[in-house]
Amino acid sequence: MIRFAIVGFGHIGKKHAQTILANAEAELLAVVDVDSTLKNHPDIPVAAAFFETIESFFTADLPVDVCIVATPNYLHCTQAIAAMQNGMHVLIEKPMGLNSMECERVIQTSMQTDKKVFVVMQNRYSPPSQWLKTLTEQQKLGDIFFVQVNCFWNRDERYYRLTRGSETTSHPWKGKKSLDGGVIFTQFSHFVDTLVWLFGDIEQVHSRHYQFRNKDITEFPDTGISSFSFKNGGIGTFQYSTAVWNSNLESSITIIGSKGSVKVGGQYMEKVLHCEIENYEMPLLAQSNPPNDYGEYKGSASNHTFVIQNVVDVLLSKAAVATTATEGLRVVKAIEMMTTN
Repeated sequence: MIRFAIVGFGHIGKKHAQTILANAEAELLAVVDVDSTLKNHPDIPVAAAFFETIESFFTADLPVDVCIVATPNYLHCTQAIAAMQNGMHVLIEKPMGLNSMECERVIQTSMQTDKKVFVVMQNRYSPPSQWLKTLTEQQKLGDIFFVQVNCFWNRDERYYRLTRGSETTSHPWKGKKSLDGGVIFTQFSHFVDTLVWLFGDIEQVHSRHYQFRNKDITEFPDTGISSFSFKNGGIGTFQYSTAVWNSNLESSITIIGSKGSVKVGGQYMEKVLHCEIENYEMPLLAQSNPPNDYGEYKGSASNHTFVIQNVVDVLLSKAAVATTATEGLRVVKAIEMMTTN
């Protein structure tokens, strides 16, 4: 059995708990969250310990193999480092961190402690993403000319306000630049990961950013356009917005190469919309999992089962790490370039 602890029991923390409970090779030993009312949550096993601080969790010295860091973005790196220093491997929710220097410290600590770092990038497990990876690895599209990623979602005051009973206040960390990081970090890092996973690092980045909604409650733009070159050849654009009215609109990738073109779209890159490739027959793909549903809004595909299984398989010497800390760092570096150039 691989024994887990979850630090941060919000929407994603609960998703991890449900996934662990459904895995015959995994066990949830502890949950850490500042909200003590979550202690008796149905997704927490009766035998699991509950802690209100990460310090008290470390002091308890439970035989935990893997600490899942699912706290607000700004805490990811410091808590991952602390967990490794206390003898645990770590699984870090996206984004790995809010700047590349933090992420490099995570990698250094991993090497010093001989602990593994896993980064959650669950969109890689969607059948269309797996198919695109096969196409690029086998160079079915020939030379890559142009790649366009579009991410158009809704994140309005329902997301950035906290409602308890009849009282509505600003969220304690969402919308704050130093704590949240901005919409590419929080909403769209999965799609930046898809971009660099398929085509490699970017350079010569030029960006424009705008704020159309939530001007009184967020400290960063909600809309932007970045153009860039790939170090491996070809050019691309990344266009994003969370200013869409009411609900998510689109997450898509269009690829134009010397031997063909493809487009994967839908709300969460879950559908193949176009495939025309020289001497190639489109295979039948498995159906994509539905998006994570958080009530007032939705997020990327619900593929955490594959993420947890990879952690289990790696620690039982059955597989390699699917998304390494180095890959998580590459995503953060790409986002930094998109948001600062």
